[in-house]
Amino acid sequence: MGRISFSCLFPASWHFSLSSQVLQRLMTPSLRQLVFIGLVLCLGGLLYLLLVTAKGHVSWIRKESHFHRHLARVTDVDATDTSNPNLNYGLVVDCGSSGSRVFVYCWPRHNGNPHELLDIRQMRDQHRKPVVMKIKPGISELAKTPEKASNYIFPLLSFAAQHIPKNKHQETPLYILCTAGMRILPESQQEALLEDLRTDIPVHFNFLFSDSHVEVISGKQEGVYAWIGINFVLGRFNHVHNDGEAGPELQGPGSDQQEVLVRKRTAGVLDMGGVSTQIAYEVPKTEEVAKNLLAEFNLGCDAHRTEHVYRVYVSTFLGFGGNAARQRYEDSLIRNTAARNKLLDQHIGESAEYPLLDPCLPTDLQDEIGPSTQKLYLRGTGDFDQCRLILQPFLNRTNETQTSLSGIYQPTIDYNNSQFYGFSEFYYCTEDVLRMGGDYNASKYAHAAKSYCATQWKTLRERFDSGLYASHADLHRLKYQCFKSAWMYEVLHSGFSFPTNYKNLKTALLVYDKEVQWTLGAILYRTRFLPLRDMQQEALKGAHSHWRHSFSFVNNHYLFLACFFIVLLSIMLYLLRLRRFHRRAAQRCTPSSVPWLEEGLGSPTLPINL
Repeated sequence: MGRISFSCLFPASWHFSLSSQVLQRLMTPSLRQLVFIGLVLCLGGLLYLLLVTAKGHVSWIRKESHFHRHLARVTDVDATDTSNPNLNYGLVVDCGSSGSRVFVYCWPRHNGNPHELLDIRQMRDQHRKPVVMKIKPGISELAKTPEKASNYIFPLLSFAAQHIPKNKHQETPLYILCTAGMRILPESQQEALLEDLRTDIPVHFNFLFSDSHVEVISGKQEGVYAWIGINFVLGRFNHVHNDGEAGPELQGPGSDQQEVLVRKRTAGVLDMGGVSTQIAYEVPKTEEVAKNLLAEFNLGCDAHRTEHVYRVYVSTFLGFGGNAARQRYEDSLIRNTAARNKLLDQHIGESAEYPLLDPCLPTDLQDEIGPSTQKLYLRGTGDFDQCRLILQPFLNRTNETQTSLSGIYQPTIDYNNSQFYGFSEFYYCTEDVLRMGGDYNASKYAHAAKSYCATQWKTLRERFDSGLYASHADLHRLKYQCFKSAWMYEVLHSGFSFPTNYKNLKTALLVYDKEVQWTLGAILYRTRFLPLRDMQQEALKGAHSHWRHSFSFVNNHYLFLACFFIVLLSIMLYLLRLRRFHRRAAQRCTPSSVPWLEEGLGSPTLPINL
């Protein structure tokens, strides 16, 4: 049978041949074969398109999200553009014990992604300063004249109204949340104050305000709001996109279908004020915690989604703040010294010549405590370790396991996979005098505190006058730094049982150069359903926006596929034309014109050299 041979001598020697029947079938494919080949190639092209565009679009979204998260930290200090019609506003009035403050927040329209929260930030005026106003005294001072409550609040609301565009007032939510000062009042007095606010504010202001927007919040709520605010500013509620910034992760609670979510690890919060100390951190779903110590909430706008469901342990300890602890300690010194003097007929501490030695004061510092009728004279010995031992009974620890201050239950903390931020006194104790704020190291801190306590008071005063300490440190800080250093150390390591080798505690005053208030967490939690409104509007144009962004990113791939299909079509047209040509040639041929096909004789080999 006739054959056509192919051979090539460069770059390597090879040879093959085709019989005439095989060649004829290759040159004249059937229509069914052409359609099959075309379909296979089209499916391959479409699969390639789907893979590339999906990958490109996801990558584009991740890059854009990553960019905007970092951009927010930079532009957060810029003046708020009140001419932007897509900007929303919200107000939170913090009615504290010593005064009340109004905070104005703003956020752009929600992007329509149900996985993301509102991008809330503090509003800034034309001078780039936060829009905040404070008045004194606290609203609890009006307990006997509740009819003056609304007049008391009006200056704050008028101030906020001047900064928010008037056409936005009607859709701007207003929340008035009262804390410690109001909690100590009888419930009847609380309600009288709140009722006056509920009645008068809607008459004079057009903010989005209802009866439920004014209330006295518990210490637990305040702690949860503080935890939300800190973690929001730290970016811990942003889902992990493997963009190199994910950091440690945490297995979050799943849905009813046992869905397991992997998300960023949240940070715990330690806060020691003057009166109370507070701890808040997320606990896993498997941990059993009493309801009065646990807050379980969903920050997302969709109650059926679980990626923003958090279980947070919160506990507040009244009397365990720095100043309250010092007062308890001094009261104890007065009682015990008086009892000892009476029992032993001594006069220690009753005069400056015979002072009571106090290891919690700097060396040779002389101090007077107690009322004028029972004054006690002290002289510091500056013994940090002895001070720690004396303070341990004031923690009210019990012998029960998994308990902290005053025997309160404390869920297990994974010290190898956790991170905490310490605020207020945790920062002041480490930074104001010791200049060690930031990453906490227990051994270095104890060494520095021991050195400070042992230093002569005269030397400390000279250093203070020379400006060696923080600018906001005063003589009160200098006097009681030794005591507070020991108290903070004991609360952290003996009270909350943090190991001394714990490396993931940061003491801080600011987060990303700004003070974080619990009011940020409050507005974030209370406006969590607002994105539903924006998402409904976004859904109408979502498809258009999706393909517009996709095309801008993958236009090169569309161009490639267009060329690919043009070439494919040209090949198919060429094969069809070639098939038609061979059919016509076969019809014109007579049997004698191809005798070697009839007789089955081998035709001469036709060499083709490449």
